[in-house]
Amino acid sequence: MTAQQPVSNWNLPNILTGLRILLVPVFAWLFITAETEQVIGYRWAAAGVFIAAIITDKLDGDIARARGLITNFGKIADPIADKLLIGAGLILLSWSGDLPWWVTIVILVREIGITLMRFVVIKYGVMPASKGGKIKTTLQAAGLILMLLPLGTIAPWLGTIGFWVMIAAAIVTVLTGLEYIVQAIRLRNSAKHAQHDETSEVRK
Repeated sequence: MTAQQPVSNWNLPNILTGLRILLVPVFAWLFITAETEQVIGYRWAAAGVFIAAIITDKLDGDIARARGLITNFGKIADPIADKLLIGAGLILLSWSGDLPWWVTIVILVREIGITLMRFVVIKYGVMPASKGGKIKTTLQAAGLILMLLPLGTIAPWLGTIGFWVMIAAAIVTVLTGLEYIVQAIRLRNSAKHAQHDETSEVRK
């Protein structure tokens, strides 16, 4: 029986993750150029790059799971790429005045806080993504895409829809953050109880 070969970091899912990271500064440059030079074409291009990056997020996960190409590098780089992309979109929209800063701050504080908490409790176990977390991610991506696209030039109400989707995303982001905190506390308590029981058995 042959030992299973380790998965190389040089695989398609990780390349897509790296591409997503590289697309972040491209997206930011296009958006800033659109705002400073007031050229609508750059805004469409920025939205297009953002959508392409979001698609790579979907593809790399699907390919990694389907082909068994999950690596430790991918586990770390993928969420970092996601946070960079979403964070850039939020900050740029707030900088341009399209999105209130409180929405950006609430979402970023939650995302960074929960990410740090995951690293703290990882010694007790891994917290899987919840259904609420997946809904949160979908709302964030949909809201950002709707707000990045210059839909207001076509019909103002289309831009309004994007704004309210982002408000909904902020609410769900906070609620799922609280859910993860409860999950982390339970995970920690469960691990400590198990450790206490093992210690008690050894002493008997």
